[in-house]
This record gives sequence, structure tokens and C-alpha cells, in this order.
Amino acid sequence: MKILIAGADGQLGRSLPAALADHQVIRCNRTQMDIANPALVTEALDHHQPDVVVNAAAWNQVDKAETEVAAAYRVNAVGPRVLAEATAARDIVLIHVSTDYVFDGEGSRPYVETDMPRPRSVYGASKLAGEEAVRMTNPRHHIVRTAWVFHEEGANFPRTMIRLAAEGSLRVVNDQIGSPTYAPDLAEGITQLLGDAPYGTWHMAGQGETSWYQFTRSLFENLGLEVPVAPVSTSAFPRPAHRPAYAPLASLREPAITLPHWTDGLSRFCRKLS
Repeated sequence: MKILIAGADGQLGRSLPAALADHQVIRCNRTQMDIANPALVTEALDHHQPDVVVNAAAWNQVDKAETEVAAAYRVNAVGPRVLAEATAARDIVLIHVSTDYVFDGEGSRPYVETDMPRPRSVYGASKLAGEEAVRMTNPRHHIVRTAWVFHEEGANFPRTMIRLAAEGSLRVVNDQIGSPTYAPDLAEGITQLLGDAPYGTWHMAGQGETSWYQFTRSLFENLGLEVPVAPVSTSAFPRPAHRPAYAPLASLREPAITLPHWTDGLSRFCRKLS
């Protein structure tokens, strides 16, 4: 099977080729295929003629999105619509990656695929708009919602904590709960959609739930770093964009695609760094 990856330079984009080793993979970064540019998308699809497109491209600068609204919507909403139109016209399957930020985070149980989205940030609203464009335009689609993705390369939370640890003690938010997801595990989960999996929306995230504070403590324990970490509330770090307070992801799909527990992914992440 020939699979084209959009957003190939991101954390998931870097993880997918290894998971797709049994397939022919075409990697396209933004320079090679700007997903919001219909001409470039058409040119890439007609040249490579893939069977599947995985859209791992995203504007994920959550706080910047509050002021750079057009830029966020261009990548997160217009881009998926362009991809959906082009893939539908060529009968290509589209796998589109979305986020837990489409939910408000005000619930008391993990979110499942049938829960009503209610984003409270520009980033979340733009990602929901991208989901809706894909659903309405290409019937051969999979929408994969994930959360708290991390990888050995790129900008992410654990790499930031490791950098800050060199400066001394840390204060980390303890009232935001989610599902950390190791990017290679997400990539492996996505490969399971390439068979006869029914189209639709899927939740794929690391099993279990934790806070940023507990995640940081586990990170440092895995790395053998003795750094004092103090739990604080979200109010200690005012930010432009709303963060979901409680947004772990679970799945009602039968059969569900279950990723390893977040602690297992974190352990492998730390071994890669050492």
C-alpha cells in the first residue's frame, strides 16, 4: 500500500515511517505539500497516487492561536478541507489526526467518540472545524483524536521539563488531567486503520490518566533526576488559551484500538534519551 504522510516533520510524522515499514511511504513536509494550497495538494496526489493520506500536519501553538486566528484556521480547518476534497475526488482514504482540545474538559469521566465536542480555545475550535470538514467531504475517512503527544525529537512537554530541570526546582500544574501519548505508539495504532477498520472517529491515546505534575515526577524518576517538583494550580500560570481541566480519552469502538499505558510509553521515551 502507498501511504502519503502530510506533516512529516512533526512528532507523529517522524514516527509513522517505522510503523509503516511494510508499506511504501511518501513523506511530505509543509514545503513539499502545503495542505491549505489546493494546487500543491493536487500536484502531490497526482504525482504520488497514494492509496491513503495521513494528515499529521497541524498548527499546535495553542496560545498563539488566540491572536493568530487566521493562521490556526488555515492549517487546522482549511487544510483538512482541501485534503478531504482532493482525496475524495480520487477515492483515497484520509486519516486525519485531531485532539482532546475539541472538548471543554469539564466532565468527570474520560471522553469517548460519541461525546459532544465543546472547544473553549481557538486551537480547539479550529481542530473541530477540520474534523467537520473531513466528515462532510470524504466518506472514506478516519478521524483520530489523541492527546499530550511526546517524542524524543521536537518541542514537547517532557523535553521542556528536562531543559528546565537544569535550572533547579520546578512548579508544575496538578489540576489538568489527560492521557499522555508516546508518538510511536500512536503511529502503531494508526497502522491498524489500514485494514478493514470501519470508517469514522477514533480515540487513540496512552492508557490511563495523569496530571502534568505526576507526569513530570514520573519523567524525572525514569531519568534518575533528583529535581524538586512542586504541584500548583493552573491559575499559577495564566495563559491566553483555555486548557481542558479533565480530558482523558477512551474509546467505545468495537474493537477499540488500544495503545500501551502512558507510563510504558514514557519509560521507552526515557530509554531512548539515555
